[in-house]
Amino acid sequence: MLVSLNWLNELIDVTDYNPEELAEIITKTGIEVEGVEPVAEAAEHVVVGYVESCEQHPNADKLSLCQVNVGEETLQIVCGAPNIAQGQKVPVAVPGAVLPGNFKIKKTKLRGEESNGMICSLQELGYDEKDVPEEYKEGIFVFPESVETGKDAVQLLNLNDKIIELGLTPNRADAMSMAGVAYEVAAAIDGSYTLAEEQLEEADEKAADHVTVKVEDAEANPYYGAFVIQDVKVGPSPLWMQNRLTASGIRPINNVVDITNYVLLEYGQPLHAFDYDRFGSDVIVTRRANDGEVIKTLDDQDRTLTADHLVITNGEKAHAIAGVMGGAESEVQDDTKTILLEAAYFNPAVVRQSSKDHGLRSESSTRFEKGVDPNRVERAGKRAAQLLQEYAGGTVLQGVVSFDELDRSEKQVSIETSRINDRLGTEISPEEIGHILRRLQFTFKQDGEVFHISVPTRRGDIERFEDMLEEIARIYGYDRLPFTLPKGASQAGGLSLNQQLKRRMKAYFEGAGLDETITYSLTKKDWAEMLVSPEVQREAASPVGLAMPMSEEHSHLRLSLLPELLQSLSYNVARKQNDLAYYEIGTVFISEEEQVTKQPREVLRAAGALTGQWMAHPWQQEKKAVDFFVAKGIVEGLSEQLDIPFEYEKAKLQNLHPGRAAVIKAGGKEIGFIGQVHPKLQKEFGLKETYVFDLNAEELMDQYNKEEAFQTIPRYPSVSRDIALVVDEEVAAGEIASTIAEAGAPLVKDVQVFDLYQGEHLTEGKKSLAFNLLYLDPQRTLKDEEVEAAHENILNAVKEQHAAELRS
Repeated sequence: MLVSLNWLNELIDVTDYNPEELAEIITKTGIEVEGVEPVAEAAEHVVVGYVESCEQHPNADKLSLCQVNVGEETLQIVCGAPNIAQGQKVPVAVPGAVLPGNFKIKKTKLRGEESNGMICSLQELGYDEKDVPEEYKEGIFVFPESVETGKDAVQLLNLNDKIIELGLTPNRADAMSMAGVAYEVAAAIDGSYTLAEEQLEEADEKAADHVTVKVEDAEANPYYGAFVIQDVKVGPSPLWMQNRLTASGIRPINNVVDITNYVLLEYGQPLHAFDYDRFGSDVIVTRRANDGEVIKTLDDQDRTLTADHLVITNGEKAHAIAGVMGGAESEVQDDTKTILLEAAYFNPAVVRQSSKDHGLRSESSTRFEKGVDPNRVERAGKRAAQLLQEYAGGTVLQGVVSFDELDRSEKQVSIETSRINDRLGTEISPEEIGHILRRLQFTFKQDGEVFHISVPTRRGDIERFEDMLEEIARIYGYDRLPFTLPKGASQAGGLSLNQQLKRRMKAYFEGAGLDETITYSLTKKDWAEMLVSPEVQREAASPVGLAMPMSEEHSHLRLSLLPELLQSLSYNVARKQNDLAYYEIGTVFISEEEQVTKQPREVLRAAGALTGQWMAHPWQQEKKAVDFFVAKGIVEGLSEQLDIPFEYEKAKLQNLHPGRAAVIKAGGKEIGFIGQVHPKLQKEFGLKETYVFDLNAEELMDQYNKEEAFQTIPRYPSVSRDIALVVDEEVAAGEIASTIAEAGAPLVKDVQVFDLYQGEHLTEGKKSLAFNLLYLDPQRTLKDEEVEAAHENILNAVKEQHAAELRS
């Protein structure tokens, strides 16, 4: 909610407080002030000027030479605005003026003619482009004729105003109007405010002779009031009204629309004006829409309706979606003469459904959704009729034609002083509680320390004792509530083991050169089923879909982190960032049911995606592209960090390159996979070679041994031996390495494969794998015969299990 300080000051005197002090007071009473900003940058020496003459510049086709009366003198000013004309009253920055952006105005010559100042557009005075009325977007602003020449234009245009932005919680719908804010500020500063009574002069002719109201669904529409205003002249609204709308973020349009918007801001009650003649009937019928019924709304969009939507009709055709948007056919236009003014109360749930289904969220729908004051509905209609009479020349017909089953009763809440003090830890007296209730303008009856309170209908958020407790506390002052330190035994806080491991994983990935990402947990259906780890596929029946998704792009809970990671890569590659390495530690959502009846299980996973160059040293002319083994090295590094051995098994997985993918196991369980993204999928994302991995972080945490293991630094020398083995092409190097480690135990401490050879001097279908073996006994120096014996055992084992031959 944007609150104009100048407007607020007309409702309740806050001149004793500067804007920052007032903002602090409002925040302390429970409504957060998100900011205090000026309407525009400060401008000085800008006055109203009268254009006495306007002639073509003798030396320029697109410039005009104007004589402008600014009150005390007449200045010659050269102006390039296309809409400048004799007889206008315009904002003039005289010599010495300073405009927003520190733009200083001085006497100058333009194409040989002296110019003493500048005739200004609203944009030059600091207006936001979106707030400028359409007719003044391409030229200078023109004041109404009634404005006095020489007056301060900054004040007349409300450019000296400050805007207080309130961050309202959903329960404080009462503060979505200037009247509501005034009541709130009055309570905060112990001031006085009452919404003024409407002063309306009605004609002898009755509105009921021109219109009747029928409501088919009283639960959805318990009150509908119709006013008829004749002889309306559509034109600009008064300048002060335009200023207030602009300060509140609403662009002025014409006097009829501006008045309905103004009353919406003033009273918090949405209204709608129909062109009576274009409405096409003297009967207003509110009903549920028919399935498939179509209405063209004010934004010129055809919208298909369902029975969930409430519509305003002329008995046959829909002319508005109740509480959301009016129809184009009965829109007020320049030739409108008679206004049919709607003031109604619509069920918040019905308006919310219509607003959501059609993607239309407006100032009106927002207020209806949160709930309007039932006692202010008809009053708002009268206030708008009064303004239409005053500023549009309208004749208001007698009476309001209405359907009325609206509950206007005030809720009753009882509180006790002792119970209030018990809850707050205070010693507030009954007299002080009574004073707080009077500040809030709540009527009450007091019986000793018991208060029986009638809650005004404008405060629909107050229903029970706890609500009144909050009201007492916030007006009394949260900063005045006593506080104590906790008593008894206390325990220092700390991270759980899983939290520590999660941070440790993050630190490792970042140390390895990966950047963290945080992607959406919601994704589209085909992505939710993409790049899912095999063990998750076996558990999940299907991805969980939302009942009411905001969009198709975010309609299902993810089963893998990788699709959104690939999307992040794609987004950055499209912006010329080609060398990328991302990781994410987040949850996936697993349900074993086709029709989900319970919450899906959340599983923490760690995933990464890499593309482009992994390493580049231009000076040394060295570079290395990301490949399978870079990704595998990162995963193996995590294995070493957690001291959990990983096993890798070649596999064919959907959406991965058929020859560059492996399943990862730990403790005999599948925990994830690693591989290159399939070329077709890479192309869909606009990526070159991209490698990914996905690990079950929860399983790793379960397998982690929290007792740290330490190894003594060896005091005795080690022995290193290399062997080259010829085996069939399909034999995996990892299987041979496992056999070597098992056969050479306990002396073999490390086995590394360092070479692969295929080609000349080898039989077709064979390959040569070279391994480096490290022999070590930490307690003594090894003897040659011990190493030879272990070496012989290894050669026998690989020959027996893998048909391996020692390469000569």
